[in-house]
Amino acid sequence: MLTLKQLRDNRDDAVRRLEKKGVDAAPIIDRIEELDDRRKALQAELDACLAEQNQAAKQIGALMGKGLKDEAEAKKQEVATLKSRSNELKEESDRVAVELQNEIVKLPNFPAEIVPEGRTAEDNVVVKLVENYTELPGEALPHWELAKKYDIIDFDLGVKLTGAGFPVYKGKGARLQRALINYFLDCNTKAGYQEVEPPIMVNEASGFGTGQLPDKEGQMYHVTADGYYLVPTAEVPVTNIFRDVILEQSELPVKMTAYTPCFRREAGSYGKDVRGLNRLHQFDKVEIVQVSHPDKSYEALDKMVAHVESIVASLGLPYRILRLCGGDMSFTSALTYDFEVYSEAQKRWLEVSSVSNFESFQANRLKLRYRDDNRKTQLCHTLNGSSLALPRIVAALLENNQTEEGIRIPEALIPYTGFDFIK
Repeated sequence: MLTLKQLRDNRDDAVRRLEKKGVDAAPIIDRIEELDDRRKALQAELDACLAEQNQAAKQIGALMGKGLKDEAEAKKQEVATLKSRSNELKEESDRVAVELQNEIVKLPNFPAEIVPEGRTAEDNVVVKLVENYTELPGEALPHWELAKKYDIIDFDLGVKLTGAGFPVYKGKGARLQRALINYFLDCNTKAGYQEVEPPIMVNEASGFGTGQLPDKEGQMYHVTADGYYLVPTAEVPVTNIFRDVILEQSELPVKMTAYTPCFRREAGSYGKDVRGLNRLHQFDKVEIVQVSHPDKSYEALDKMVAHVESIVASLGLPYRILRLCGGDMSFTSALTYDFEVYSEAQKRWLEVSSVSNFESFQANRLKLRYRDDNRKTQLCHTLNGSSLALPRIVAALLENNQTEEGIRIPEALIPYTGFDFIK
């Protein structure tokens, strides 16, 4: 969530920056300024009314002590009138504060200055390309055909048990899933991230804290009886560990990693691009999260990008890194790098990771702060990245490593799978 200071100190700059995300912020900021001015005026009137009420209340005792009963009763009536007015002012002030909050949360995060202009994925900028292509057999198959041929993923059984987008992994397919999760977690813990195992359902406050609510409410599975939400990513519970927390500056950075199944409704997704593992309602993902000092968050982002790249490179897949344009970024992000791997059989790029710096946007919602050298509290910066999402990694591994004899397992994964081929 942006702060009032960010919006009011330089209104024109705020409008310009949010326009890069495709948002016409001018009318919303106008309304925010109007509500903020009204809130301040109400608070000033309330403070004056309370001061007058307190002063009148003190006079009652003095009047009674002098035997001026009629004057004391009149003063009591005056206090009652002031108290009634104070309550009215408090109610109106609270209403305006809620409306002000509701207007502020409509606005996405400011994009960083280096974010490219653009509205769609076509405007994203490729910052690195590693063309580690492989030569496939003449009759190369897409992963959904390979899954059926080797009986390692059953999409039809998933439809029977739940519905489309909920595959069942079998035999070496299940073992490959487990191997990838353990491998990614080991890579992250070796890089200094503390592993945690969070809940996979969160409350509304957690969804708001990281920006999924109210922006992505329609994409989340809601357990209505209890008001909980199934997590769309481990970012939500892990980052919310620090909701309403004040850290010491010496504790920064905080680095955490977690595996969770992830649940997304993916409403409106259809067509060939969602076939097989390309887009699921339930999938496995390993996440990394950092809480950083504001002065060091972009250095932390660069290190996170390099870390994710090292994992992707170790799998031997062709990949590219994209800097997302303003129109293709998430609501909460200030700067995002996407990782994509190339699917040889599908002849297309598949996104497997997003690594983002949210600056203070999430921290302001979370009330996540640190004490600086002067013992004053300041907002932290938060970052997160997929490290990695499994479905499209598995799709690319199956397709790019298919041979006449079977599917070859990358060398880095063999200690985790216990086999080097799926035959």
